[in-house]
Amino acid sequence: MKHTGLVLEGGGMRGVFTSGVLEYLLENDISFPYVVGVSAGACNAVSYISRQSGRNKAVTVDYAEHPDYISVKRLLRQGELFNMDLIFNQIPNKEEPFNYNRFFSSEQLFYTGVTDCVSGDTVYFEKQELFDDLNKILRASSSLPVVAPVVEHDGRAFMDGGISDPIPIGKSEADGNSRHVIILTQPKGYRKTPARRGMWYFRRKYKDYPGLIRVVENRYRIYNDTLDKIERMEEAGDAVVIRPETLYDVSRTERKKEKLEVLYWHGYEQMKERAEYIAAFVDEKLVK
Repeated sequence: MKHTGLVLEGGGMRGVFTSGVLEYLLENDISFPYVVGVSAGACNAVSYISRQSGRNKAVTVDYAEHPDYISVKRLLRQGELFNMDLIFNQIPNKEEPFNYNRFFSSEQLFYTGVTDCVSGDTVYFEKQELFDDLNKILRASSSLPVVAPVVEHDGRAFMDGGISDPIPIGKSEADGNSRHVIILTQPKGYRKTPARRGMWYFRRKYKDYPGLIRVVENRYRIYNDTLDKIERMEEAGDAVVIRPETLYDVSRTERKKEKLEVLYWHGYEQMKERAEYIAAFVDEKLVK
């Protein structure tokens, strides 16, 4: 397992696929020494590291139809589609308590990525840097432009880490990992297209954040180049990729619980089918 990184893509509510993958890992006591994620991938990772089986499903699938979880009225009135206080304060601290002690005492390295709105760079925080700021940085990493406010931290403006580094394989490599297990939330063959509609509004709204504008304009290139790199790594035997065969029409802002359930269990089964192969890939007996 040494020099092996677990890399988690974001994807909003499509991240329930990753939730299912990680649930299988938890149930079978499969623990990677290094985990990096952005956006929904980072949010899923923390319950995996705190060893809270079932929690990812509870805080996403089971809350999807909650009237305050996703709300267009809230977007129009308060500038956020997802209720960020509910997700990053009420749920982890009151309704579905997060095990902070187990998380911070874990020997697993965990990095969360956010986008610096001024420079456009991806900034990574390791869990031991955060403590009281954990939920704030997870919120920043999940804050998509237009549908969520900018998050201020230490005098800097941050937004969704998946904008500037959508699949953080480069971070895993830079930290010394030579083998990677990568969890994607789009089927094989998917590629992004340039964002054209509404860019005039985006440039005006974020005129004080040139880096954010630049990475959003180039996001399709960043994403597609990363996917091309990952496919080359698969072919070379340096990476194993778990991806959905289909999304079952689940969107980034999906609210239908039954559809999310199907995608969640699809992730679980995909991981179950690949578990023995991944065990051989990391050259270690990982499954029971």
